[in-house]
Amino acid sequence: MGIAVLGSTGSIGRNTLDVVARHPERFRVVALSAHRSWQKLVEQASLHRPQLLVLLDEGAAEQARAALAARQLSIPVHGGSDALAAAAAHADVDIVMAAIVGAAGLASTLAAVRAGKRVLLANKEALVMTGPLLMREVRERGAQLIPIDSEHNAMFQCMPASFRPGSEPAGLTRLILTASGGPFRLMPAAELESVTPAQAVAHPKWSMGPKISVDSATLMNKGLEIIEASWLFGVPESRVEVLVHPQSVVHSLVEYADGSILAQMGAPDMRTPIAQALAWPERIGSGVQSLRLEAIRRLDFEPPDLERFPSLTLARAAARAGGTAPALLNAANEVAVQAFLDRRLNFTGIAAVIDRVLQQLVSRPAQTLGDVLDADVQARHLARAIIEPARGAFS
Repeated sequence: MGIAVLGSTGSIGRNTLDVVARHPERFRVVALSAHRSWQKLVEQASLHRPQLLVLLDEGAAEQARAALAARQLSIPVHGGSDALAAAAAHADVDIVMAAIVGAAGLASTLAAVRAGKRVLLANKEALVMTGPLLMREVRERGAQLIPIDSEHNAMFQCMPASFRPGSEPAGLTRLILTASGGPFRLMPAAELESVTPAQAVAHPKWSMGPKISVDSATLMNKGLEIIEASWLFGVPESRVEVLVHPQSVVHSLVEYADGSILAQMGAPDMRTPIAQALAWPERIGSGVQSLRLEAIRRLDFEPPDLERFPSLTLARAAARAGGTAPALLNAANEVAVQAFLDRRLNFTGIAAVIDRVLQQLVSRPAQTLGDVLDADVQARHLARAIIEPARGAFS
């Protein structure tokens, strides 16, 4: 099967290529993409020999062409967002790993769905921003949508064999998302304001990119996942719960009407959900070590501290409001997280900025992609305006 890995130089992309390389008889790499990391992309191309490369940054694309020529590799390199969408819809591609972080991955994810591909969705923002639109396209185009987030993939694995994303499984009563709690679960609330970017990206269990790591530290990742789960599994946000589980062994749980709770467990390694989605409905080796429960000895669960981590409450409010509210939430969060990483905003300021954006901008019906993108632009503009007076306040 032909694979396109969109965002191949990131953590999910690298793990995907690791799994794919273990099964050369089953998978072949057709396309790889990155934003501007052309050196890493060229290295991957040298190893996996795809049919084409895409770099969103045109200047980086030109540098990649020169580097490939120096290695005497005749792999076409395309630049820009249109080329990314074309790669997602390429005729030789059967499976698209949608691993571009944030709103930047929305257009290529939609292109893959509209082309009827099997889409491995590692970009939760696509569903957060365009839930009803994306799920409608999945149904109408006959695409397969398999979640890659460890939590949603765990739930997917606990669903009946007949389940298709977007439709509520018969007898389902509750979804339970687990959260590691991030690096600040036990930190006194008074100290959170002084958290540094280096501390925030040092996740205790998972190896992730900086943006996703900060989302984990604020628990906004769980807020976004509540919205994502609601669309994937056809339930209201009120039936999606969150439990903090520091060991990160139980990846999520599904409760049914007969009282059964099914849980998916495994070592905290993203190659497990990647391998499951690549081979579905079969199983293949992922390179992940077996889970040794006797070594873990205990599994702890506790409710999240909503005062310490207000992002969960903000996300639930956006989910209930519907329309463009989730897109406003996501855009404000992306801007605030980047400002924190750039040391222009303190850690607790992330939620404060999102709250102000949601209070000042009115949610509207999200009837078209244009409605969603307009909301995204509005929220980013307002978030930057809120943050700008704080420049230099955190260093």
